[in-house]
Amino acid sequence: MSWSEWEAVAGEGFRFLEIRYEKKFHVELGGGVARVTIDKPDQYNTMTLATVDEMFRAFYDANHDARIGVIVVAGAGKNFGAGGNVEWEKWGLREAFYYRYPHNRLIRQSRKPVIAAVQGYCLGGHNHMAYCCDFTIAADNAKFGQAGPKVSSPADGFFVPYLCKVVGAKRAREMWMLCRRYTADQALEMGLVNAVVPLAELDGTVDQWCEELLSVSPGCLEVLKAAFDQEMDGYAEMGVISSHLYPDWFDMPEGKEGGAAFTAKRPPLFWPLRERESELRHQLLSEYEATSSEDDTHE
Repeated sequence: MSWSEWEAVAGEGFRFLEIRYEKKFHVELGGGVARVTIDKPDQYNTMTLATVDEMFRAFYDANHDARIGVIVVAGAGKNFGAGGNVEWEKWGLREAFYYRYPHNRLIRQSRKPVIAAVQGYCLGGHNHMAYCCDFTIAADNAKFGQAGPKVSSPADGFFVPYLCKVVGAKRAREMWMLCRRYTADQALEMGLVNAVVPLAELDGTVDQWCEELLSVSPGCLEVLKAAFDQEMDGYAEMGVISSHLYPDWFDMPEGKEGGAAFTAKRPPLFWPLRERESELRHQLLSEYEATSSEDDTHE
């Protein structure tokens, strides 16, 4: 079976700076594949709002093109990606990126099945984007993991419990709380990916999976994808951070420390911040108790 060549999608609305958006079509089966590639290899394909905005435009087009049956998400160069741009995030845009404009919504609301083609680093936002895809095909050099607590970037909302659905609650907590890295084979054992192949065979394997998807009813696939995604409707997209636990997290010293330490290439100093917080609490408590004693004396 054969494919047409990848062709960049042209037009006024598709002049992208941070992604490549291409389509190709299957000669025998009919139907095609859209590929969205984050194209910032010199920056580990890290994402900003501009990246996600371009991805939204590409996904919108692919989902409204009746000829397209599958969407592939990829990363240019040696890595799938290393999450959000920490240097950019430290300027106060992290909350907007992860909570007001989450890239995982692209996957969840896509009508068409989405395959993540992963090589090299797949960390942070790229990792949870990949596990929110319908399928994940990994090269044997892939490395998966979360880094949030290391850079004081917490996460909540649907993509945290979604990982419990993928790998189980214990593994999910391990991945998010301990920030460990996992090889492609470990990811396969955990159920984080569907298949592991040699790097040189990654594109060919993704093509094979696309062929299988194109060989069945595209309408049925859309219904099935929506049915599988429906199980997540009980989880709020905006979770405990934005609601009540730490509504001002990204303005707090600890919320800023991780990104600052990463940029400065130094270990984060989280516990000295907590020590100062503890001292301040004791000071305020002492002042309150002193004031209360004076009031009792006056009475």
